[in-house]
Amino acid sequence: MGETTVTTREGHDRAAPHSVPDETAEGNGRVVKGLLRRVRAPRRPRLWFEILLIAISYWTYSLIRNAVPEQKAQALRNADWLWKAEHSLGIAVEESVNHTVNSVTWLIVGMNYYYATLHFIVTLGVLVWLYRSHPGRYAATRLTLFATTAVALVGYYLYPLAPPRLMNGGGFVDTVMVHHTWGSMASGDLKHMSNQYAAMPSMHIGWSTWCGLTIFALASVPWVRVLGLLYPVATLVVIVATANHFWLDAVGGLMCLAFGFAVARLWYGKLPYALPKLVPVQGQGGLLLPVKP
Repeated sequence: MGETTVTTREGHDRAAPHSVPDETAEGNGRVVKGLLRRVRAPRRPRLWFEILLIAISYWTYSLIRNAVPEQKAQALRNADWLWKAEHSLGIAVEESVNHTVNSVTWLIVGMNYYYATLHFIVTLGVLVWLYRSHPGRYAATRLTLFATTAVALVGYYLYPLAPPRLMNGGGFVDTVMVHHTWGSMASGDLKHMSNQYAAMPSMHIGWSTWCGLTIFALASVPWVRVLGLLYPVATLVVIVATANHFWLDAVGGLMCLAFGFAVARLWYGKLPYALPKLVPVQGQGGLLLPVKP
């Protein structure tokens, strides 16, 4: 008679290839981590792509911002509430600043043009400087700016707010209308091109603080770094003096900027300014050579 072979459950357990699923999962994990590392790694920016991206992004931002229902009645109620809140906090000095600066014609006219132009010129200038001199930090810093702007759109939708110059009985001077200057996309003939009731948060403060911090963190010339810090301070004075924003609108802009930095920090694992200045590329013999764009 032939011998009967009995395989016990213990034998099956020993023979089961437990390590195969574990190894497969571990391999998949390595693949995912590798993909994330490659996606997050700083790359040499392409000029044509950046111009197209910035143009499309700003067009989309303007389209969405101006598509938000103006909700005039609610915006005026929110402005009245905010003005009372500032009075209770003892910081409601916007009207005094507005009237004082408006009495100096050359100063207020200059501020009108400052409000209308530097918001775009300085921001684009900093982006160009980053692209040329700090390509390794460019994408992360740009992401901060874009995330800041994106979350601001949520604020415009959820909290319509009239600027001080449009308040009922607020006593504020609309400096653009009075001095007939092209100083605001929400006044005069240009008012139909912009949502006048999207004052919270202030992207003049969000963008100018982004510019100021970037210049302060990365510029090598001391006086340029000082100018970087002064730029958002000057912008704060301008937005209040021209009656386009309350102080608390500036706080909203800073909160949006903090969100933008948090997004960049989570994605890249570091703050943008802590990333390498130049982009490493594969050179001869497998060496990594830093190059500028």
